[in-house]
Amino acid sequence: MKAIVYGVEKDIPDDPFWNWVKRDDTAIISIDMHQGHLSEDPMCPCPAPRGRDIIEPVNAFHSKARALGVPVIHVRSILRKTGEDDLKGQHPAAWRSLVALYAAPIPGIDEHAIQGSKWTEFATEVLETDLIVETKRRLSPFYPTDLDFLLRSMGIKRVVLNGGMTDCCVLNASFDASNLGYRVCVAADLVRGSNEEMEDAALKMVSLHTGLVMRSEEILAAWSVI
Repeated sequence: MKAIVYGVEKDIPDDPFWNWVKRDDTAIISIDMHQGHLSEDPMCPCPAPRGRDIIEPVNAFHSKARALGVPVIHVRSILRKTGEDDLKGQHPAAWRSLVALYAAPIPGIDEHAIQGSKWTEFATEVLETDLIVETKRRLSPFYPTDLDFLLRSMGIKRVVLNGGMTDCCVLNASFDASNLGYRVCVAADLVRGSNEEMEDAALKMVSLHTGLVMRSEEILAAWSVI
């Protein structure tokens, strides 16, 4: 079994790491693969264009996982139309202010994740048998959502993360999942960050502190072992 440790792929021992990645009691969490990040529309409210490269690879991975009986949970950000969750609330999301320090103005930023808008539509394939968590208001898919409740109700002990953004929501998810007692694996080829440098840094942090970083083909190979 191979994992990417601080940027270098290497063989890792089955004991104890087989228990981190085996198929039983495992779920996939696919994070924010929606049009609000991935649309090519110039009014895209929070563009993450590097994520477009993984739409079809994520779909293919999910298809193979479903065939093996691994559940797929799609998490997306949705904010109430009335604004209390963010812009009109007492604690607007920090990223909205910070982005102005390093990026050009984003024309549609105020429309990000608004309930009922086209920006909340998934860019990846979602089947009726999949599960959806859509109360993500901030960076982590665990806060303030019912994701942890859902995972515990399903008896899930291990999670495999994909989606975006590696240095933001995926990184937050890995820390929260680890702190909550789940074994974490991040599919390195199925996540994308702000840029290659930030993506690399985030995956290195995961590999040192919160979980395994593995290529999706290695994860599928592990799952195929009875």
